[in-house]
Amino acid sequence: MKRRALLTDAAGAPRRASMPVAVVKRRTFLTAALAGALATACTGPGPTRSLTIAAGESGGFYLAFGRLLAAEINAQQPWLHCIAVETTASLANIDLLRTGKADLALVLADTARAASSAQAPFTTAVGLNALGRVYENYLQLVVRNDSPLTTVSDLDGRTVSLGAAGSGASLTGDRIIAAAGITPRVQHLPLADAVSALSAGTIDALLWSGGVPTPALAELDAAVGIRLLSLDRVLPALRSRHGVLYEQLPVPSGAYRFVHQVPTIGVANLLVSLPTLPDDVAAAVVDVLIDRADQLIPQKALGTQFLDIQTLIGTADLPLHPGAAAAYRRHHG
Repeated sequence: MKRRALLTDAAGAPRRASMPVAVVKRRTFLTAALAGALATACTGPGPTRSLTIAAGESGGFYLAFGRLLAAEINAQQPWLHCIAVETTASLANIDLLRTGKADLALVLADTARAASSAQAPFTTAVGLNALGRVYENYLQLVVRNDSPLTTVSDLDGRTVSLGAAGSGASLTGDRIIAAAGITPRVQHLPLADAVSALSAGTIDALLWSGGVPTPALAELDAAVGIRLLSLDRVLPALRSRHGVLYEQLPVPSGAYRFVHQVPTIGVANLLVSLPTLPDDVAAAVVDVLIDRADQLIPQKALGTQFLDIQTLIGTADLPLHPGAAAAYRRHHG
């Protein structure tokens, strides 16, 4: 058997034969490919992309929840850079989706249905997919504790703020006064302005849709004292006209200082997108909703709000985004 000749350098010391150029190039390619694969494994299925959540008003549950969700997405999905932006809520959020200024939006279920079926105030249908039902909104019809008003009917002829222009509460509020058969003097004030006006007595009531307790309302309660008017008498007419999206939901005793358990109306809040949201992005967001559910409830709402798989997939008749549906199947079969 012939032995391979041992190569030596000029001093006679052994040296390795040079690798063929093709082998060097192949090794360089494999090293680069491995580095790329490791980077992908660490950062996600694709290059970093931005993600904007259209949330809600300062002092409300929407924005607080949106900011928690954005923070958890950034921590758990480093390939996504997520922010939650302040808005006037549901109606405005759908407009932000339609114009490409947001990727995700928090929207009341009745607003989402109106948008997807071209009901007023929408003149054309907006294709929406749900990523999850993230919490239950309490419709809170608020008066000062020293107010003589005790029922929805008492608001006839009175001045009432039915949510900010562009909010889901403005749509639901119009439906409530129609169901009650009353004609109040309606204003559409942002929450902070409505709270100030009720405190000053320049409006008689405000309607707010959000979690319990809502921080801005808790502050008003501490300052002047508030009560909530029962909405159970208008619920049958609402359901008759608009379906079972509305359900009776009691505000628990102690939510505010002078509130004993009050029957009000619950409306689901959905996290929605357009169908064009990439499947991997939708799946990544659902992973966070499931895996970090206990970190996604604003501190003041602990005990009254929660996330679990049963509530997340209960998106009424709004279809789940395909990427979200795949993620739910992966987690729970």
